[in-house]
Amino acid sequence: MQLPPRVVLAADHAGFPLKEIVKKHLSDQGIDILDVGTFSEESVDYPAIIRKGCAAALEQGCPAIVFGGSGNGEAMAANKVRGIRAAVVYSDETATLARAHNDANVMSLGGRLTKPKDALHFVDIFLSTDFEGGRHVRRIEDLEP
Repeated sequence: MQLPPRVVLAADHAGFPLKEIVKKHLSDQGIDILDVGTFSEESVDYPAIIRKGCAAALEQGCPAIVFGGSGNGEAMAANKVRGIRAAVVYSDETATLARAHNDANVMSLGGRLTKPKDALHFVDIFLSTDFEGGRHVRRIEDLEP
């Protein structure tokens, strides 16, 4: 799979530092970034920012990466948006399977739990892995209400 031309980024204050590292990494690869915030480590409530990021990803037809302290709350918020399939990623395997088996369009990373070097590796895996389709299609279809 070819890397997407655009990626949406959204974070809370705990995920902000990692978001900035990932933003530079993706920009250095020529990927256009749509960053919907937050833009500092000042405390914010993440649900509205994550919803904004997910809406932008759906509108733009591109993947999103969301960031928080653990990434769990952000994934939960993202999965409330119809059409979003968000996965918390913390390993090579979760990055691969989120895309290959679950056709995830949003990746959630924990800024307090994920080393930047690992996060960049997971991002590259997630963005370059294709959905396998086949037996997984009916399961994905069953996720929608």
